[in-house]
Amino acid sequence: MPSRLYLTVTSRTFLLLILSLNAILVHSQELLHIQVSESITLKKIPGVTVSADGKAVGMTDSTGLFVTSIPAGKYQLLFSSKGYLTERYTVIIPGSSMIEIQMKRVEQELDAVTVVASTRNNQPIESSPLKVEILGKEDMDEENTIKPGNIASILGDISGVQIQQSSATSGNSNVRIQGLEGRYTQILRDGLPLFEGFSGGFGVLSIPPLDLRQVELIKGSASTLYGGGAIGGLINLVSRKPSREQEATFTLNATTLKEINVNGFGSKRNDHFGYTIFAGYTKQSASDVNADGFSDVPDLDAFIIHPKLFFYPSRASTIAVGYSAIFEKRSGGDMQVLQKNAGNTHQYFENNHTRRQTTEFVFDQYLAHHEKMQVKASVSQFNREIITNIHSFEGKQTNYFTEASILKPIGEHSFVGGINVSGDNFKIISSDPVRLVPFSNNVVGVFAQFTTVLKETTTIEAGIRYDYHNTYGGFLLPRIAIFHRFNEHWGTRAGLGLGYKTPDPLSQQIIEIPIQDIPPVPSTQVAEGSLGANAEINYKSSWGEENSFFINHAFFITSIHHPVLYSEVGGLYESSNASDPVISKGFDTYIQLAVSSWEIYLGYTYTIAERTYLETNKFIPLTPKNRAAFTLVKGWGDSWRLGLEASYTGKQHRFDYSYTPGYVFMAAMIEHRFGKHFSVVLNGENLLDYRQSKEETLYTGSISDPQFKPLWAPIDGRVINFSIRLKI
Repeated sequence: MPSRLYLTVTSRTFLLLILSLNAILVHSQELLHIQVSESITLKKIPGVTVSADGKAVGMTDSTGLFVTSIPAGKYQLLFSSKGYLTERYTVIIPGSSMIEIQMKRVEQELDAVTVVASTRNNQPIESSPLKVEILGKEDMDEENTIKPGNIASILGDISGVQIQQSSATSGNSNVRIQGLEGRYTQILRDGLPLFEGFSGGFGVLSIPPLDLRQVELIKGSASTLYGGGAIGGLINLVSRKPSREQEATFTLNATTLKEINVNGFGSKRNDHFGYTIFAGYTKQSASDVNADGFSDVPDLDAFIIHPKLFFYPSRASTIAVGYSAIFEKRSGGDMQVLQKNAGNTHQYFENNHTRRQTTEFVFDQYLAHHEKMQVKASVSQFNREIITNIHSFEGKQTNYFTEASILKPIGEHSFVGGINVSGDNFKIISSDPVRLVPFSNNVVGVFAQFTTVLKETTTIEAGIRYDYHNTYGGFLLPRIAIFHRFNEHWGTRAGLGLGYKTPDPLSQQIIEIPIQDIPPVPSTQVAEGSLGANAEINYKSSWGEENSFFINHAFFITSIHHPVLYSEVGGLYESSNASDPVISKGFDTYIQLAVSSWEIYLGYTYTIAERTYLETNKFIPLTPKNRAAFTLVKGWGDSWRLGLEASYTGKQHRFDYSYTPGYVFMAAMIEHRFGKHFSVVLNGENLLDYRQSKEETLYTGSISDPQFKPLWAPIDGRVINFSIRLKI
């Protein structure tokens, strides 16, 4: 007992002595508490570097707090962290014992995309239960120098995605995902549906990559989040936002197919105002690659303008107002006609004049507890005039969309809910006799989605949507998805959801039907319904600072009930619902490897797409069972960059049940950068010059009345382009 008392007293005495010495050492010093948080959400920011008079003194902890003792005096404090604007604060000691710093996020385009807009809850892509693939800023920058006119080429490089050219005369194409026709792919611009029905024509052919921050791709059903049409998949084109540094990029491109592109983009913002503006012009001269007398590449004149203004009334709110316009003329057909040498034999031509004008409005408001409210709306008008040697037609489609939604984080969970009203109205302005009649679609939809995180390894997401269509009634669309990470290397996800698509006579088809032959929707036709499921497993690993490996293997199946089919009876096309479903199933595997300055991509897709309502020859025509892609990129410092690309498209069934041959497509590019502001690119596409016309003639019939065959391979042949890019 005495010894224990002795030890206790001695310990207390020693502690008092230490505290006294410490008080002497810090004489004339103050204990300063600094709390750092985000300016909008007020979320605490860990890992912020704190500097005093230019010298780093420490970092904030996991709660965004930094505590230090500091001698009396006046100091200039600096707070810096990746993704935030640097903040400065002058402190006088004594006088301040607790200060609060609010840092603003940098509105910049990071090369590494970590947040997905398509999931609506700003969830990291790696842990999202909904499978989303991203083509980020670096991909857009590269495509801007290779194919600056549109994004069709880069979308076709993704496993499971097929760009199907539906017209040899106009060059029109549609995007097919997982073996399904293009009408089951929904294309959005900043979450707004602008490319549907009549206005879907030339959709992906009129979006330049320089005007985009990233492209988000969902394979499989996404109807619960975005409504009808997203059965096969969804593509969301995300526009660029202004940064605080002045940005200006100009691209000049020329090709061996007589195409010239001139594009420019600029942006800037401050505390209260910002802007982005894109302008582009494309000139393409008609070209007869296979010398059969008809154009394989149409004559094209296209001008695009897209200004957008951003207002920041407070740190927690943003208002964006934009306008975009695309004016385009396409002419194809008999080369003699296009060269003004028409005669009794040389008569065939098709001219397409299109005008697409869109206004958009987006309001974002951050509330307390990291909540976010969003209101967005758009109105788009699409005019298309089609003039051929036998027919004239002009129509207009007006699309409208408005939505109000809220994102509410609840601890590790989140809730997203909203309501939207959308629709379109198609009118015939002038026309020779057609079977089409004016029509309209109006839909009111409500949706809710709840995401929960279990033990930081499992994320479950459940959503439900109810749409009411003015003609086809109500549709209830539930969806459930799960993501689970076994460890730092292995993960898996799976999902199941319903979808629907209402009949639209102007939806894109594998073969483009002449406008005068398109039938109206019969009153007995019902909406198509779908059930889609996916499951996948992935593995990732990294070593060193620049080396990583990722592999993803996914299974998919989609069943479309009451599919709409077109058949030719007595020289007339008719549409009806089939009794049994269309089913597309298969698997999709891709590998991404980065080793030092090497980047490698390997992808393979196996697809079985069948029309089960047929007794024999159930395949969906022009759908390859096997597709593979390979990409290699090598950089040398900051100056040189080399890229190689190869893809294989397996044999496809023609409509007459015969097989097409499989073929290989190859491309290569080399880029040289002169510092940060100037670069030149030499690029070659289809280096093996594989063309469908080398296997078969592209048309039957006479020169004055040609009947073009369905397209299953490139028809434009080898193309070399040279581009110059200037960044200011």
